[in-house]
Amino acid sequence: MRPYLRPHARRITFTVAASAVGMVAAVAVPLQIKRMIDGPLAEGDAAGVLPLSLLVLALGLTETLLAMTRRLTLARIAADFERSVRDDLYLHLQRLPVEFHDEWHSGQLLSRAMTDIQTIRRFIAFWLVVLVLNAIGFVAIVVQLFRLNVPLAVLALAVLAPITWLCFRFDRRYKVVSRTVQDRQGDLTTVAEEAAAGVRVIKAFGRSGLVSSHYRDRAERLREASLSSFDLRARFWPVIDQLPNAALAAVLLVGGIAVGRGALSLGGLVAFTSLVLMLIWPIESLGWILATGQEAATAARRIYEVLDTEPRVAERAGAVELAGAGGAVSFRNASFSYPGSPGWSLAGVDLDVAPGETLAVVGATGSGKSTLLALVPRLYDVTGGAVLLDGRDVRSLTLASLRGHVAIAFDQALLFSASVRENLRFGDPGAADDELWEALAVARAGFVRDLPWGLDTRVGEQGLSLSGGQRQRLALARAIVAKPRVLVLDDPLSALDVHTEAAVERALATALAGTTTLLAVHRPSTLALADRVALLVDGRLDAVGRHSDLAATNAAYRAVLGLDRVPVR
Repeated sequence: MRPYLRPHARRITFTVAASAVGMVAAVAVPLQIKRMIDGPLAEGDAAGVLPLSLLVLALGLTETLLAMTRRLTLARIAADFERSVRDDLYLHLQRLPVEFHDEWHSGQLLSRAMTDIQTIRRFIAFWLVVLVLNAIGFVAIVVQLFRLNVPLAVLALAVLAPITWLCFRFDRRYKVVSRTVQDRQGDLTTVAEEAAAGVRVIKAFGRSGLVSSHYRDRAERLREASLSSFDLRARFWPVIDQLPNAALAAVLLVGGIAVGRGALSLGGLVAFTSLVLMLIWPIESLGWILATGQEAATAARRIYEVLDTEPRVAERAGAVELAGAGGAVSFRNASFSYPGSPGWSLAGVDLDVAPGETLAVVGATGSGKSTLLALVPRLYDVTGGAVLLDGRDVRSLTLASLRGHVAIAFDQALLFSASVRENLRFGDPGAADDELWEALAVARAGFVRDLPWGLDTRVGEQGLSLSGGQRQRLALARAIVAKPRVLVLDDPLSALDVHTEAAVERALATALAGTTTLLAVHRPSTLALADRVALLVDGRLDAVGRHSDLAATNAAYRAVLGLDRVPVR
């Protein structure tokens, strides 16, 4: 976390300096009390008490003002730190490819983005400064103890010596427990997030009991891990708390004898005892510091597990801007394999799509249709071969310019918890309302006019306030708004009835004139949009041609589309 604190180096230096001065002021108070007891009070000099009393008051005020300034400065450092880490984590998540998000549970990412960052911020804002204060205070107090009485100082430190061994043992065991608790918090967050997103499915199948049981199981696992954490702290902290009391008892016993024998003044014993009492809080807080410090360290490791992940789809050094695109798309021996997968999702695909042409990709489920289309905007990168746009490898282009010329609409239409206008402007942030209405007309999404606030109507989380067909039409309109040179449609009409689908296809045929379109097809009716059809079989290109020709000559093509089925009367 050092790079995030580096911009605050001057503030941190000021905070450490303020802490040091404040601690010196605090340690000076017992010494002034010693002067008062051994001086004016012992000599009956009432006039001499006032200056020392005022000095003690001034030292106390100095410590208070420095503490207030220190806390305000630390609060700003911690808030800026939290914002910087959260911003970087969010931006990095946006840079990471789709396959990363396929592998990670959303709850684990949410717990890192929220809980873990807050854990680190709390440590920096409070416990880290307590650690600094305690270190400074411990050194200052020990120096003064030895100045007051060497034998008593040695005795006090001997009683406190076991703390080092106890702390090492606690830290080693708490590291494991802390990681378990935070990982299980992420698991529980995942279950809760999935239950909230899938509430319709849960209710439709009447599986509230099953989901609740699954949630309780994860919650119980978190509870067990948390209890292990509490148990470890409960056995460690009382021992730590007792050591300062034992040191105080030893000091009072031996110091009292020394005073009786005249080897130590009464003021010296009071000052020494006061300084030992000042050691109680630093030692008692040691348990909290170790626990929260280990939690913050674990949180930092969990965050860096994401930040240190190198994007597999990254912008190459020397990538060029794509100023304009003709729309020619080519696949040259394109192959792709998902990480950890034993086989190939795509293998040696060679295919050319002319500018303005509409190519439909057909295949059985799992044949690689969606994967092939996702290679064009670089949602995934080819494992072998290349994908070309106007003869240039898409990996040689900047991601922003490539995706500015390629738009995509998925079969699973995801809308954001925002207004219709805001969702459509994901395609083009500068689009005017007239352009939005034109795109809605092409997508046959005129239902927007009937919504309570038209374009300003909020569609709810993931657009679930709309029907599946309405979501798909808005997602299609969003892609049209982008005015891309290459439009990728991953079965975006699957939720539409045949009449609406036919109307959308007629409008798209006009709207997409001159736009290169790649279309994943799962049913024959959608083929009306296509100039040519490519058939994928187990990730390999089996045939390319016109629909009528393939239907007449290719048995696998007819089987995929169900063209051999005899209508039931």
